[in-house]
Amino acid sequence: MADVNHHKHGTLSENSSDSGDKPDKNSEDVVVQARHKRRGATISSYASAQDLRAPDAENEKKDGSSPKGVIEASLEGLESDIASPEDSPKAEVRCAHAGALSNWRKLFKLWKRKSEKPFSTFPQLAVPRLSRKNNRSKQGNPMLRKLYNFKSSLENFSLSQLRAATDNFNRENIIGRGGYAEVYKGRLKDGKLIAIKRLTKGAPDERTAGFLSELGIIAHVNHPNTAKLIGCCVEGGMHLVFQLSPLGNLRSALHGLKGTLDWSKRYKIALGTADGLTYLHETCERRIIHRDIKADNILLTENFEPQICDFGLAKWLPRQWTHYNVSKFEGTFGYFAPEYFMHGIVDEKTDVYAFGVLLLELITGRKALDDQQQSVVIWAKPLLDENDIKELVDPSLGDNYDVEEVERMVLTASLCIEQSPLLRPQMSQVRVTFRSA
Repeated sequence: MADVNHHKHGTLSENSSDSGDKPDKNSEDVVVQARHKRRGATISSYASAQDLRAPDAENEKKDGSSPKGVIEASLEGLESDIASPEDSPKAEVRCAHAGALSNWRKLFKLWKRKSEKPFSTFPQLAVPRLSRKNNRSKQGNPMLRKLYNFKSSLENFSLSQLRAATDNFNRENIIGRGGYAEVYKGRLKDGKLIAIKRLTKGAPDERTAGFLSELGIIAHVNHPNTAKLIGCCVEGGMHLVFQLSPLGNLRSALHGLKGTLDWSKRYKIALGTADGLTYLHETCERRIIHRDIKADNILLTENFEPQICDFGLAKWLPRQWTHYNVSKFEGTFGYFAPEYFMHGIVDEKTDVYAFGVLLLELITGRKALDDQQQSVVIWAKPLLDENDIKELVDPSLGDNYDVEEVERMVLTASLCIEQSPLLRPQMSQVRVTFRSA
């Protein structure tokens, strides 16, 4: 569905080695530029998301060219460099990122105090990977075979069934809209609630390509915190049918009738969404960037378990690539990461930023963009800098919230919405923070 420039591999290869994991001379140049050429500016937005995956924390800490090495060196040098001249490059970087470095210091202390595991050890979700050996087949392309088997397991709905379930696609049943599709809630004859994504815009060939692309992504996704696709319909257009609970999505629960979500439910939703994104980024068979994380795209089960849905803009990012460059900006205003909006850069940190906005919605009860088009990020930034918890927390909660959990979520949100993607955490680090009770 997204108009992505797939031929900018030259740009990609300039920012990554074949493995995508080892810092090279280019990454050293990024750090040098950040320290000496861009005074008072943020650390380079072009730093690789792969750089933060280095398995050996000690080696990475010693390596000044790695992102974690930069952060560790900055943290360790805060006190010793107080006497540095005010016009020195190091002093300017320190001043520009004092808030972020302070938040990272808090995060490190939280991990060390609350976790018995080593700093570099982040628990991975127990999702089995298919080995390359088992994936190989002498009888055909395994990916195509898997997609065929996946499609065969889906229910093939007729258009008349979907019309009956949605009262002929009544506009009152719309629960979500995107650039190319509308999502309707419906009820089948057996009483089962469903969400129907109906591709409505673009030429027929574009809709078909978008349908197959999303189906190809979903075929590789299987996690409790991702939506369950139960069927499709290609009669009279392209339709994807998902399982739906009476609670609908997070937007309706959070911004609809107040009082629906108490603090414990909000924290559960944040944790489950973090689990789902960690799976997509790190432990899924394919490395998937969702690109449209928002309240509309978080379905809620009967137990308020979140499920990430709508993979229409999602992209598979090969392991050896650092990022995608897209030529067409798609998604939802209010959730765009700065490097995506300004330069078309897409990687895991694109989702991390949007997740930070989602956390602010859960904390404050405000929309990402309110009716006056004011951003919750801009509204919350001064309060985050002052750590003004009382003013940040949704007034409808009163004093009925866990102070430590709120502080943990506020700290995480502050880091997730950092201007520089280098200073944002990985989703696996967010999971550790949320579970550091």
